[in-house]
Amino acid sequence: MPNAKVLSEKQAVVSALAERMRNASSGVFVDYKGINVAQDTELRNELRKSNVDYSVVKNTLTRFAVQQVGFQELESILKGTTSLATTTDDPIAPIRIISEFSKKMNGKFTIKAGFMDGRILTTDEINEIAALPGREALYAKTLGTLLAPITSLAVVLGQILEQKGGTLDAQPEAAAE
Repeated sequence: MPNAKVLSEKQAVVSALAERMRNASSGVFVDYKGINVAQDTELRNELRKSNVDYSVVKNTLTRFAVQQVGFQELESILKGTTSLATTTDDPIAPIRIISEFSKKMNGKFTIKAGFMDGRILTTDEINEIAALPGREALYAKTLGTLLAPITSLAVVLGQILEQKGGTLDAQPEAAAE
């Protein structure tokens, strides 16, 4: 039987991990076996740039945390070496970064499972999400789509004005009086 101090420390770790998973917009569990320190440092730096929290987690403590969060389906993946990448920002970021890194490592670094918005993701869904551009790229694409009709209208009106012999700098005579 562990002493009270050790037990309370472990309970605090479980609570913090459960809270981290509850607050995360997405997360990815990874088997990191086979990567070296330099590769791990490279991955951590890339994740840090995108505000992704990445840490090695103990399977037993994580098992208690996933039960608290309601992700019991994840208990089966908690074997071997396990790390967790989560974010409260761009939900695509950890999935995309981990997936790209996994492809570079050729089987040494594999995705075990993931979750997004309180739902467990299949590996197929993780691969589809990883192919999506990031939040900023999606915002830019949406903004471009919204501005395209307005820009086209301005170009057409400018061409009509030029055909009629006017210029964009001309002011109406009624406004000058």
